[in-house]
Amino acid sequence: MLLVAERRWSCPNCDFTDVTTEAQPHSRFHACRGLKGLSAPMVPAGTRCKVEAREREDYVDAEHVQADGEGRPVMAIVTERWDGSNDVAVLAPCATADLRE
Repeated sequence: MLLVAERRWSCPNCDFTDVTTEAQPHSRFHACRGLKGLSAPMVPAGTRCKVEAREREDYVDAEHVQADGEGRPVMAIVTERWDGSNDVAVLAPCATADLRE
C-alpha cells in the first residue's frame, strides 16, 4: 500500500492556500498579492510567522534587479518564525554581458 503525504500550505500575507502531495522535502512559492506580485514562499499551514520583502537599500544604476509591483527594487524575502528561526530568499541582480566584435 502506498501512502500519499499531503502537505497544506498557506501565505501569511494573502489568502492563497495550496495542497501538495510530493513525497520528497520541498517548498512552495506563489505570486503574492500581499507582497505586490513578488514570488514569495508559502509556509506549512498553521505556522506562526511573518513574510516580508526587504527593499534594496543601495544604488541600483544599470543592474537588472527584481522589483515589486510598484517598481521598488527588492533584495530579499525574509520569513521570520515566532520561535526565532528564519529563512531568506535572496534576489540577486541578473548578470549581463556585452558582446563586442
